[in-house]
Amino acid sequence: MLNFKNINRITLVLFIGLLIISTFVSIPVFVFILVFVGWLIFTIIGSFNITWNYHLDAYNFNKTCNKKHVAITFDDGPNAEFTPQVLDLLKAYHAKATFFCIGKHIEQQPKLVQQIITEGHTVGNHTYSHSEIFDFYGKQKVIDEIETTNALVASIINKEMILFRPPYGVTNPAITKAIKHTKHKVIGWNIRSLDTVKDNEQNILNRITKNITPGAVILLHDSQNITVRVLEQLLLFLQKNNYQSVTIDTLFNIEAYA
Repeated sequence: MLNFKNINRITLVLFIGLLIISTFVSIPVFVFILVFVGWLIFTIIGSFNITWNYHLDAYNFNKTCNKKHVAITFDDGPNAEFTPQVLDLLKAYHAKATFFCIGKHIEQQPKLVQQIITEGHTVGNHTYSHSEIFDFYGKQKVIDEIETTNALVASIINKEMILFRPPYGVTNPAITKAIKHTKHKVIGWNIRSLDTVKDNEQNILNRITKNITPGAVILLHDSQNITVRVLEQLLLFLQKNNYQSVTIDTLFNIEAYA
């Protein structure tokens, strides 16, 4: 299987090889253009697809999981209206989850962060602003966003978060360099529910359940009503099929806090 992280290396070797060959044999310019365009396409797709591990290694799916465990994760909270409903459902079905929280929302809802921890769930870093142009930030700006959010959570629960999920699942060299500095573990997913895009509850549920296998990581958002409705149906499905929802750190046997 092709290792997508090696695309840059393969492209560089190919370019050098073509340059060497071109000193002996005439190579049309379009060949070089074709190689460059191919590299560019792979890089764009890899940057927007965290499951490729193109720029960095992320925990997307535990293929070695030998129990019927999955990890339900929620992005973009805490939300005053919907996060409490999510927590009530998780409690009712004895399920645990991981919440990747935005710093500016943490400032507004510190008690919800404490409740998430108290009820046995895990909190992860989802940057301070979750800006639409986050993927254009430089290394230092990314570090500042991560460290500011870490400090906010530490002031509430006296723990430093280790888990990090980039906004929109976008990765690039600046984020990679920032993560090497902050030492966070990057968390992706292998089941994207599209609950922020689709408006049909059954379609969202089907998209998740048809891909459920042991070790799966499910992406949801605790920021809208449709997700709450889908969550209850998902928890029923897991219960009927003898699956257990656990936190990310449990699923991968890693530390969530320093």
